[in-house]
Amino acid sequence: MSAETATGPTEDQVEILEYNFNKVDKHPDSTTLCLIAAEAGLSEEETQKWFKQRLAKWRRSEGLPSECRSVTD
Repeated sequence: MSAETATGPTEDQVEILEYNFNKVDKHPDSTTLCLIAAEAGLSEEETQKWFKQRLAKWRRSEGLPSECRSVTD
């Protein structure tokens, strides 16, 4: 069920991903990621990539660096 490979997730899949990002967890553990992937009909890799990109976008919108670094950097 990977019709999104060339064009990215479908609108319905993004809705599921966004809901989980905003309401459940911005940093899902592997079990949660697996459940979200199954719910959205995506692979775990695709779901993890989406969360990583979405987190970077969220961090930029909050005025934070897109990547989390230690305070000593």
